[in-house]
Amino acid sequence: MAYPYVPPVSTKFLTVMIEDVSTAGQIYVVPGFRGKIKKINSVLNGAIATANAVLTAKIAGTAVTGSTVTIAFSGSAAGDIDTATPTAANYFTDEQAIEIETDGGSDNAVQVVVTLELETI
Repeated sequence: MAYPYVPPVSTKFLTVMIEDVSTAGQIYVVPGFRGKIKKINSVLNGAIATANAVLTAKIAGTAVTGSTVTIAFSGSAAGDIDTATPTAANYFTDEQAIEIETDGGSDNAVQVVVTLELETI
């Protein structure tokens, strides 16, 4: 994407942190409005080892198609950015939780910050 990126007025950004991408688990957030997930970005806060870490988004327990973010361990470092662009099952209501799940496949206790680009509908 070319900079400066000026998102439409209907676009909102929601940022959450996973304390340790190398430990399997989930975080949940309720946006408070109806919309769809347009993009998922992650940024790593250190190097992971042994295997890739995989993040997956779900809405009310249902996997979002095309939401898999693979964080490669080979050459990983703080500041590495990975992205996914959901293609289906990405609409949510104002009362549904969005879940970001990590598979815990990697080693090293490293934070990852996830930013969801959401479009209101």
